[in-house]
Amino acid sequence: MLQKNFFVFFLALLSIPALAQQPDTAKKAPMRNIEVENVDVMPGAIDTKGWLLLDKDIQTELDGAVQNLYNFKFDKAEKQFRSLRRRYSHHPMPYFLLGLSTWWKIVPSNVQTKQYDNIFFAYMDTAIVNGEKLYEADHKNYEACFFLAAAYGFSARLHAERKDWRKATVNSKKSLDYLDKSKEANGLSPEFLFGQALFNYYAVWIPENYPLLKPVLLFFPKGNKQLGIQQLRNVADNGFYVGLEAKTFLMRILNNEENNPALAMPISRYLATHYPDNAYFQRFYDLLCFNNGEFRECERVSNEILDKLNRGLPGYEGISGRYATYFLGWLMQNKYKDLVKAKDYYQRCIVFAESTNDTAGGFYLYSNLNLARLAEREKDKTGARRYYQAVVDHADHDLEQYKEAKAYLKKNKK
Repeated sequence: MLQKNFFVFFLALLSIPALAQQPDTAKKAPMRNIEVENVDVMPGAIDTKGWLLLDKDIQTELDGAVQNLYNFKFDKAEKQFRSLRRRYSHHPMPYFLLGLSTWWKIVPSNVQTKQYDNIFFAYMDTAIVNGEKLYEADHKNYEACFFLAAAYGFSARLHAERKDWRKATVNSKKSLDYLDKSKEANGLSPEFLFGQALFNYYAVWIPENYPLLKPVLLFFPKGNKQLGIQQLRNVADNGFYVGLEAKTFLMRILNNEENNPALAMPISRYLATHYPDNAYFQRFYDLLCFNNGEFRECERVSNEILDKLNRGLPGYEGISGRYATYFLGWLMQNKYKDLVKAKDYYQRCIVFAESTNDTAGGFYLYSNLNLARLAEREKDKTGARRYYQAVVDHADHDLEQYKEAKAYLKKNKK
């Protein structure tokens, strides 16, 4: 099952600027060998008349909408996207942008909420229908290829999350097909480089970290991680429609895959500062601040997250609350020595984790572990047993936290 699920995720991930919280698992499927070069291809004589993707007036018009989208002001963004749809009802762009807005409503839940699935697929399906009509009319319409690669890729990503492997595989293959076709337009706009940047990076990273998938990856050309990162930086700095997606992926790659939080931090700080109501950007920045020892900033951001959660801002829910309450609990315990507040935050973290079914994660386990230790220190055996039992029930048996909890419970039986 690991290989099956991860392969599907791999296909979806490389096709489009999808925002996964963490890698899923994969499915092997037959594919043709897609030639994706490791160098930017300058286009020849390409007729770009009527391409909305390159229209500077459209970009100027939509600049505020794109900013609103990533700052989770969805109503304002979608109002402008619907205005574009009224004028270009047969073009894939407005439907793709409406789908992208819907995607970002799903992201903060670690792509677990299903309430937006139907409308998301409807927007992406319409973008695909319109894009395929444009492509059939002109096979040199690389704008159509761009939107088809993106729409099929996003659809594949969500189908994979929903474990619909057949649809995920079919959509992934189509996405990579159109990505291959669009490479001739690389020199026209950095937007076209994004999919290839992801491909270059992950085509190397995946076999390095998942050796069992090497036979599967024989279907793919060789990648180049450093070129992929370089291309991502180019798109992040110069892309209009996918620039912020590139920044997001670059931030995640540098921190998670490259284990270089120092390089990830400036990008994270930029995203959190410029889009302060984006719950995903805020909690990622909060995490980096905590891990890098920037505790004053971590405390500020954590309190802001809880305030926005209490006010019901879009995207602020249990996952964001789990991050913020754990960090504040740790700070109260270790920086301020306020154990009453520390216990309160840890208990709230546990409630948030249980509400989102994230009881295998470190925040949940360490909250219970810290509460158990505090209870043990206070000679509260009942409380200590309760919290240690939660660790035993949810932690992997090879973890030190499990061994500590198991030893305590064995020594302190009722």
